[in-house]
Amino acid sequence: MAPLRVLITNDDGYQARGIRALATAIAAAGHEVLVVAPLDDQSGVGSARRGLVDRPIRTTEETEDGITYLGVDGTPALAVTLARAGAFGPSPDVVASGINHGHNIGVPILHSGTVAAALTAATQGLSAIAVSLDSEDPKHLDTAALVAARALDWLATEPAGTVITVNVPDRPLDELEGVRRATLAPIERSRITGGTAPTGEPMIRLEPPAAAPSPDTDEALLAAGYVTVTPLIGIREAPGDAAATYLNQHLT
Repeated sequence: MAPLRVLITNDDGYQARGIRALATAIAAAGHEVLVVAPLDDQSGVGSARRGLVDRPIRTTEETEDGITYLGVDGTPALAVTLARAGAFGPSPDVVASGINHGHNIGVPILHSGTVAAALTAATQGLSAIAVSLDSEDPKHLDTAALVAARALDWLATEPAGTVITVNVPDRPLDELEGVRRATLAPIERSRITGGTAPTGEPMIRLEPPAAAPSPDTDEALLAAGYVTVTPLIGIREAPGDAAATYLNQHLT
């Protein structure tokens, strides 16, 4: 396979250990890496691109082991958009987002900056992978980096706009159970509950679901030691004209 120009981004910030491990692995695989990521932690921002138009965007950069890491004052989706628009030289061929510190599972990935970067790439005609490691304090970033590099080989052969989200157990490579295609855990598995702070203000709490997850979901398979792969489809219109018909009848 010919070397690719790979945009590498994340939502943990350009100094995060995960993005450094990912960039190193992809560069070692022979690809040209363009690393553009938020200046600071942008977890949970989804596809936000605040301040996109007519605003100079503050940047900084560091070089480590021959790779330049560019930090931008903005979100992962903004980093993708800037790179795609040619702000940092030629447009990338594909996008790799991660390695996220912590998993991205279930339908709440809608809010993940890591996953949203990949979906943003798809809306701009690029294929992308989002890769996450099942630990907030990862010990085996090398495992996830190797998985991502191998997945990129496959991604490069697929039609433009292909997106996969990959979750990797925080284990040595030889302790993985394998790789499985996984469905997204449904909204009923969400750990989010409402709460009240001691000050009386509302707040969000995370509580573990009471029941066990369905065995084919990313939640269950990841917990069992499998690398999970879930293909994603971004913004697409749904069929049917019922809403337009209703409005046309009631507005005329």
